[in-house]
Amino acid sequence: MIIGVAGPYSASTAEQRQQNLDAMNRAAAEVYKKGHIPFIGINVSVPVVNQMAFENEEKRYEAIMKMSLALIDLCEALLVIGESKGVEMEKQLILKKGLKVYYSLEEIA
Repeated sequence: MIIGVAGPYSASTAEQRQQNLDAMNRAAAEVYKKGHIPFIGINVSVPVVNQMAFENEEKRYEAIMKMSLALIDLCEALLVIGESKGVEMEKQLILKKGLKVYYSLEEIA
């Protein structure tokens, strides 16, 4: 099963953003160890967005979320490891499709 991993990314410092990203990647590694394919939208969108110029942070965030949501739309389930505006958007996308949202690694078989 393809499982998206959703957690907060935005933070006030680069160090905090990296810690958030590391937490998502650690969770994704555990999803893989359970026999599934993990996707993290931020891992796709942020490197691309970092190569682009935006008129403001809102436009940058919109681009990040547009790409992240497109990737999560391909998933068969979602693992939520924390809450944020973006996580809520990803979660609602999965729930509207009638798919499973997990809130801990232990829930994933």
